[in-house]
Amino acid sequence: MKFATRVAALISLFMVSTAVLAVAPANTGTLADAQHADALRPHYRIATVDGHKIFYREAGDASNPTIILLHGFPGSSFAYRDLIPLLADRYHVIAPDLPGFGYSDSPPRSKYRYTFDNLTTAMDHLTEALGLKHYVLYVCDYGATVGYRLALAHPERVSAIISQNGNAYDEGITGKDWAPIKDAWEHPSKTHREAVRYMASPEMTKYQWIAGVPDASFISPDTYILADYAQAQGENREIQADLLTNFATEQEMYPKYQAYFRKYQPPLLAVWGKDDPFFLAKSATAFKRDLPKAEVHLYDTSHFALETHVNEIAWQIREFLGRTLADKKGTE
Repeated sequence: MKFATRVAALISLFMVSTAVLAVAPANTGTLADAQHADALRPHYRIATVDGHKIFYREAGDASNPTIILLHGFPGSSFAYRDLIPLLADRYHVIAPDLPGFGYSDSPPRSKYRYTFDNLTTAMDHLTEALGLKHYVLYVCDYGATVGYRLALAHPERVSAIISQNGNAYDEGITGKDWAPIKDAWEHPSKTHREAVRYMASPEMTKYQWIAGVPDASFISPDTYILADYAQAQGENREIQADLLTNFATEQEMYPKYQAYFRKYQPPLLAVWGKDDPFFLAKSATAFKRDLPKAEVHLYDTSHFALETHVNEIAWQIREFLGRTLADKKGTE
């Protein structure tokens, strides 16, 4: 990002954070300012979907355009704790925990098949339970696996896509860290299952947050410690191994996602940590093959880009959606 643009982004977010979030003590502004800021705080809710409890964070006026924030592995909607208040003054924000993650139910593996098709069905039914007819999809990691499948099922509902390290191309999964997972896909065995299970270990959980980050002191230990604690509960490590194994289906789905992009031309913004060891930066620029108008921004960070660049990314989202949704409204 050019220096002038970076300065503009930081000034814009400073204005948002002071006027909207009211992070200063209440007596430095008006009571109305404080009440307005409190009104934008997220709610923490539970919906029952197909007999299972789905936890979600919700903020903003429901009459505004909706953004659904879909998280990745091995996190939860906690990943969006800093982004939500930077968007809630202008948008209706929903951030659910996928089944098996965060505060959502983790049904027993004997009664629920942990596949991405089933996670997509759960999110589809959640959107219907919440009465969401149109929405912007913000996808990261597994959130992209679910989000793109949701877009395939309901292309008419998707107003725009924001992909933050949310892959849709084969070249995105060619890094060395995929080697043990791909071996397990091609040669299923008890040994390879152990290699996949290791991806949900405490060591690899921390690695996913700090690998490729220029200054890891910016990464709050809350992120990987809380994620690992959640994975240590019940069958959750086995659940993650099931999903990592099922991720092999993405190789069949990538051409379908790309065909969807070409046919429907959804407005797409890619905000990408360029040093992500899992979803390589070349998969961000690959969007332009199918979406010539896609806007791609690479940041000097890694997989969980919001941990280091939330203000710049929030500014980019607001600027992008401010143009995109206005343009779509004008053509309807």
